[in-house]
Amino acid sequence: MPPSRAVSSDLSITDDLLRNAGRAPARRSRNGSERDRSAQRIAPAEFHPQSAKRVAKSRVEVVRAGGWDAWPWLLHGFSTRTGGVTTAYRPAQRSGELNLGFTASDTRENVLENRRLFLEALGAPASMKLVTLKQIHSSSVRRVGRRDVAASEPCRGDGLMTSEPGVLLAIQTADCIPVLIADVKKKVVAAFHAGWRGTVNRIVENGVGKMRVAFRSRPEDLIAAIGPGIGGCCYAVGEEVRSEFASQFSYAQDLFREVSDSDPIREKYPMLFLTQRPPGHSNIGPSLHLDLMEANRRQLLDASLRAEAITVIGDCTRCQNNRYFSYRGEQGFTGRMLSVIGIRS
Repeated sequence: MPPSRAVSSDLSITDDLLRNAGRAPARRSRNGSERDRSAQRIAPAEFHPQSAKRVAKSRVEVVRAGGWDAWPWLLHGFSTRTGGVTTAYRPAQRSGELNLGFTASDTRENVLENRRLFLEALGAPASMKLVTLKQIHSSSVRRVGRRDVAASEPCRGDGLMTSEPGVLLAIQTADCIPVLIADVKKKVVAAFHAGWRGTVNRIVENGVGKMRVAFRSRPEDLIAAIGPGIGGCCYAVGEEVRSEFASQFSYAQDLFREVSDSDPIREKYPMLFLTQRPPGHSNIGPSLHLDLMEANRRQLLDASLRAEAITVIGDCTRCQNNRYFSYRGEQGFTGRMLSVIGIRS
């Protein structure tokens, strides 16, 4: 049920309960409360919750950056949760899901089959193999090649880069931001995992620097795609996170907004929530939200990439929880998606 319809239903139920108890429902302001109008002035459009999109749950879906098919040698894509054989996270759902991470709740056989289905939908030849990381929310970037495909254990870090054909670099996420980069002149690719800690540690900016050193990449030859992740609309953080960003970035204040949560029932019937706490009501205060997608876009700009060379997919994994796995949206009990990039042989 869409959020707006669910809210309307909850309000109707509350109205009926009060009417049956002999209490006339209060008139609802057409323009909303003053607090709502203030929040709308503060929060930019990207901090507003996204509407859930309809998806075909039985079909394996690949999200791609627009225009990247101009380079036939370049293979890339972001997975979703639809399709696959996993039933651990939504057992009541008729169709399986595409969990691509080796989690404790899923079987290794399921994950391997899901990865096969995803690579098939991606159009990757059978000769191309995945290279993954043991992600640690760091600024560590690894240069890898075909020798790393057969490694018994993935190396630790949060960035991968290669110039070798036949290798698919893969980043696992379930809210964190995946960033894919390609040097279209030298045929070099890289993939980065950017949670808030990795972003503070400049994982993407440092990664571009390492591409310049290792492969002589020039920023004007780079293209980048910021994939689906938790949006500023849903990513509430503490003051300590704002302090960390403020210590590192001069533009930190542009990445944060105070967003007021809205509870229509509480606003319409404030007396139902009367407490002994001064000044008498437990109002829902504003929470601090961080826009990680914009934070990583700014790092790409600081690394001298052209603004028009940066694609932001923009999907919020928590808002679009029917399409993507979301660690926050599912309280940690969720699967993992893969964001991959490679060079065709």
